[in-house]
Amino acid sequence: MNALSLFVPCAAGVEAYLASEVAQITGLPATAMQTLRGGVQLQASWREALLLNLHSRLGMRVLIQLAHAPYANEQAIYDAALAVPWEMWFTPRETFRIDVTAQHSPLKSLNFAALRVKDAVADRFRDKTGVRPDVDTQQPAVRVHLHLSETHQTLYLDTTGDPLFKRGWREDKGDAPLKETLAAAMLAASGWSMSPVYAPGETRPQTLPLAGVAQGLPLYDPCCGSGTIAIEAAQIACRIAAGGQRRFGFERLRLFDAHVWQQLKEQAVDQQCPPRAPVFGSDVAFRMVDFARRNGERAGVSHAIEWRGGDALQRMPPGDTPGLMLVNPPYGERIDTAGVAGSSRQGRPAPSVPSHAAPLAGRESGQVQDGGDFFLQLSSHWKKHYAGWRAWVLTPDLKLPGRMRLKESRKVPMWNGPIECRLFRFDMRAASAPEPLNDHHAN
Repeated sequence: MNALSLFVPCAAGVEAYLASEVAQITGLPATAMQTLRGGVQLQASWREALLLNLHSRLGMRVLIQLAHAPYANEQAIYDAALAVPWEMWFTPRETFRIDVTAQHSPLKSLNFAALRVKDAVADRFRDKTGVRPDVDTQQPAVRVHLHLSETHQTLYLDTTGDPLFKRGWREDKGDAPLKETLAAAMLAASGWSMSPVYAPGETRPQTLPLAGVAQGLPLYDPCCGSGTIAIEAAQIACRIAAGGQRRFGFERLRLFDAHVWQQLKEQAVDQQCPPRAPVFGSDVAFRMVDFARRNGERAGVSHAIEWRGGDALQRMPPGDTPGLMLVNPPYGERIDTAGVAGSSRQGRPAPSVPSHAAPLAGRESGQVQDGGDFFLQLSSHWKKHYAGWRAWVLTPDLKLPGRMRLKESRKVPMWNGPIECRLFRFDMRAASAPEPLNDHHAN
């Protein structure tokens, strides 16, 4: 099929980066796609749907739009679902599940809306084949998505299965792990994995430079946890497909051709290369470094990352060339990884946090042994030892630059699940080093 309407959802704030990624993966012109709130819509072929599943690092799923119509009640939802030729997409031997999302829907029960779609799918199969497929809410072979706006309904067939952030390599993880898609979004926003994307009104250079990875710019995560940022970066540096180690929902659909899929995967393997840029990761918890190392081995990038143990307040720059730091500092459940900034490591209790504030608290509210703020000491350490580096820090603390006594040169809104964050960029200068690294990704 060469005339599919696809929708690739993503986290809020990632849409522009996803649009650039979709264009790069598919080779389609900008006129073939539309950037919407929460994702990218495009006209593409079945083969391009497979490519997006295989290579996208920023999307959550790849959905095929099967119906779009107005509705006023549950009967209209049933009628629209009944008109979809489900038998063209999967057989009654496959189990299925209905997921519903809504925005300003007038319906009182989304569960009842899901039930009506389920009835329509089953009734359609019974009428066409004499057999009704079974529902499986836990591990369905086929997923159907219904989205309800205030006036319209849209039915999608999910080609992905488990969401795309499940790459297939992370088995070892600590508390509050960073999703792979968010790590990829941080890499994109920093300009390391793709040319910068600018919001309306932002000043941009006359010519866009190459991404940092293409220039061999070192990347370092000094609070690597289970290694998500470093592993995503290393796979990008080695041109390893994001979905090359997992299964997909489209493998249970009628259009699936195992021979074609094998060819696409072989092409992805053929494009792999030695790392184009050095990647480093360290963490104060040696247990987490071990987790990261094992995850990196499963991801096929053990040769492309140098792992270290050590506190972020004491660790010297890796290598001799200034590069880019990308940091998701511990907060919330990860307070115990604070190193010398975490009083709990010195036998003293961590600062008490009200239960309602726990999701946003942690190292940001912790203190070092002399009573100072962790981030203030971190910025002092960076100013002293990381002149010429560029640091990007993801945090829910919108006042972080003031606390670090640094002036951010850019800030990008991002969401870590339900938590609204900012990705702040700091250009590190020292008195003896008036200029940072060449401004490859300046505003």
